[in-house]
Amino acid sequence: MIEEHDKQEILYAKDTYQGSDLGVTIESGFCQFKVWSPDAVQMDVLLYDPSTIEVPGGEEGQRVVSKEIPMQKQEQGIWFLKLDGEWDGYHYMYRATFKDGRQETAVDPYARAVTMNGEMGVIIRLEQTNPEGWNQDVRPELKSPVDAVLYELHVRDFSIHPSSGMMNKGKYLAFTETGLRDSEGNTLGIDHLAELGITHVHLLPVFDFATVDESKAGDSEFGGSEDSSYNWGYDPLHYNVPEGSYATRADEPGTRIREFKAMVMALHQKGIGVIMDVVYNHTFNTADSSFEKLVPGYYYRQNADGTYSNGSGTGNEVATERPMVRKFIMESVRYWAEEYHIDGFRFDLMGLIDTTTMRELAAELHEHVSPSILLYGEPWAAMESPLGERMTLKGDQNRAGLAVFNDNFRGAIKGDSDGAEKGFATGAEGKEEDIWTGVRGAITDFTAGPSETVNYVTVHDNLNLWDKVAHTQGIEEQLGFISYDDEGHVRGYDSVERAVQDANPYGQIDPNRMLENEMVRRCLLANGIVLTSQGIPLLAAGDEFLRSKYGDANSHESGDAVNAIRWEQKQQFKPVFDYYCGLIRLRREHPAFRFRTRDEIDKHVHLLEQDKRLLAYELSGKAVGDSWSRIIVIYNAANESRTISIPSGVWNVVAERGQAGLDTLRTIKDGEVSVPAVSLMVMYSKG
Repeated sequence: MIEEHDKQEILYAKDTYQGSDLGVTIESGFCQFKVWSPDAVQMDVLLYDPSTIEVPGGEEGQRVVSKEIPMQKQEQGIWFLKLDGEWDGYHYMYRATFKDGRQETAVDPYARAVTMNGEMGVIIRLEQTNPEGWNQDVRPELKSPVDAVLYELHVRDFSIHPSSGMMNKGKYLAFTETGLRDSEGNTLGIDHLAELGITHVHLLPVFDFATVDESKAGDSEFGGSEDSSYNWGYDPLHYNVPEGSYATRADEPGTRIREFKAMVMALHQKGIGVIMDVVYNHTFNTADSSFEKLVPGYYYRQNADGTYSNGSGTGNEVATERPMVRKFIMESVRYWAEEYHIDGFRFDLMGLIDTTTMRELAAELHEHVSPSILLYGEPWAAMESPLGERMTLKGDQNRAGLAVFNDNFRGAIKGDSDGAEKGFATGAEGKEEDIWTGVRGAITDFTAGPSETVNYVTVHDNLNLWDKVAHTQGIEEQLGFISYDDEGHVRGYDSVERAVQDANPYGQIDPNRMLENEMVRRCLLANGIVLTSQGIPLLAAGDEFLRSKYGDANSHESGDAVNAIRWEQKQQFKPVFDYYCGLIRLRREHPAFRFRTRDEIDKHVHLLEQDKRLLAYELSGKAVGDSWSRIIVIYNAANESRTISIPSGVWNVVAERGQAGLDTLRTIKDGEVSVPAVSLMVMYSKG
C-alpha cells in the first residue's frame, strides 16, 4: 500500500525540474520568468507598473494591470516567459488556470523582492541593492563549529527600548550604529556584542513573515500596538525576501534588501557571523499559500484521509521529502548564504525536515559555499507527523555536518522549561551523571562528536533564565511576575504595559552584594556550565545582564514592554556582564574547552569527583597545545561550600565567586580546595 505522503512524489516524478533558474532572471535588455506548476493548463504573468498603483497594499481591484502575458508550457512542469525591455521595479503575479476552469493568482514562491506586506512580487536588480563595500565583505572564518559562541537575538528587541541609544530603533540599521555608550561609558548595541566576545548572532526569523503589518511598523516607537508591531516571526510568508517591518521603508522593495545586507556587513566587520533562524517546516497560510495555489496538494503533507497533517502544530507541515520541495529549500538556503553572506542556519522544528534533505543541504553548502557555515536545529516536531522514520531527530545528525539542540543537557541543568521543576544548577539532586554526559559533548548520548551538540539553558521559547530560576525558588508572585488567563488577558491588569510597570523582577538583589545573591549565582552557574562544556554554546540575548520577561513564558506577541532589551541593566548588573565576558574569553582562548573529536574527549576529559550537587573534572590542555597544561573545572550547586581533593601541584584559580577570566585570582598548593556554594571554579596548572 502506498502511503499518502508518497503518492505525490510518484505522481510528479517526471515533472521534477532539473534547472536552477526558477523565479525571475534579469539580463541586459530582457528578463525571464519561470514557475513550476505541472497541473496548470494556462499560466499568465500579470505585470503592474508601480506608478499606476494608487493604494499601496490595497485590494486587487485597486491595482491596474499593465500587461497580461501568457507563458509557454515546457517540459518538467515548467512555464516560461521571456520579455524584452527593461522591467526593473515592475510588480508581478502569476495567474494559474486549471482544467476545471478555476483560476488562482499567486505571488512567485521564488520572489526575491516584494511589495509591502508581501502582496506582490517585484522585479529587481539585486546588484543595485548592495551597500557600499558589499563586494569586499568577508564572512568570519570558523575552523570548527565548537569554536562558535552563539547569541540568540530578536531584531526589534535589540534596539527598540529608549535606553538603547540607537537611532534606527527596531531596524536592521541599528546594527550598523557604532560608538554608542550609556552615561557610565558602557558600550551599547553592536559594540556590546563585540565586547561580550560572542562569535555569531543568531537572529530570530528575518525572512518575510505574515503577522506584522508592515504599514504600521514604520514609526518604530517603543510600546507600539502589539497586534501590528511585534511577533517572533515563525509564520513564513516569503522565504527569499527579508522582513519589511525591520526596514526603514517597507514600501520600497529594495530598501529591506539593502539594509539587511548593511546589517550583515556591519556584524562581519566586528568579526561576528550572522545565523538565520529559518522555518521551512510550515507556512503561515495553507490553502491561500502560493505553494498550494500553484501546485495543489504537493507542497504539504497529508494524512491517510487526505487532510493536511499538522506536525508543526500550526495547521500544516511542508513536505520536504518531495523532490521539488527539497529543491526549493536547498536553493533558498543557498541563496541566503550567497546573496546575503549568511554564516549559518538554525532550523525550526527540524524533526519535520527529512534526513535526506538535511544531509544533502549540509553537504552542498559546505562544499560549494563555505565550510564555515553552521547548520543546526531542533531535533523534534510539535506534534505527530506522517514523515515517521524519515524525521531528523537526535542521532540523525551523526557525521552529517549538522548539530542539534541538546534538550537533555538543558533539562539536566535547569529542570523543566516553564514550571518549578529543578535541575542541577537550580538545586536538584541526582542530575550529576546527566551533567557529566553533557559536559563531554553528549558523545555517550547521541553525538558522534562535540560539534553536533548545541548546549544551552534557555532561548526565546519558554521562561528565560532569570524567570526560570525565580520559579524554582517559588518567588514569582513576590517579584510581581505577570500571568495570563485562558483568553490571553493579563490577570489583574488592563494591559501588559501596566503589569510590567508594577513588576519588580530584581527585588531580591542587594546592589552592594549582587554576586552573593542565590538567584544570581544560579544563573551564573547554569550558563557557566554551558560555556565550559564540550560542544557549541548558545546564550539567549540579555542573559549577560539578567534579562527578565516578567514571567511571560511565551512572549511571541507580547510586545515591546515584555520583550525589549533594557540596556540600562548593563550598568545595573555590570559584575554579571563582566563574568560572562571572562568565561567567553576563557573558552575562546583555551582550546581544551573546545575539543574537536569524540576521541579527544575520551582521552582528555577525566572525572575527578561526582557527588550530590557536585561535579569536578580535569581537562588535558597539553594534548591540544593549550598553554594551560592541566585544567580543573568544578561545579558546586549545593547551598554550602564543598571541600574536594585535587591533584598535587600549583593551581592558578581563574574563575570563582562570580569572577572569571584569564588572570589568576589566587593560587592553591595544598591538594584540596574549598568551592563556594552555588558556584563554578576553574583553575589551571602549567606543570
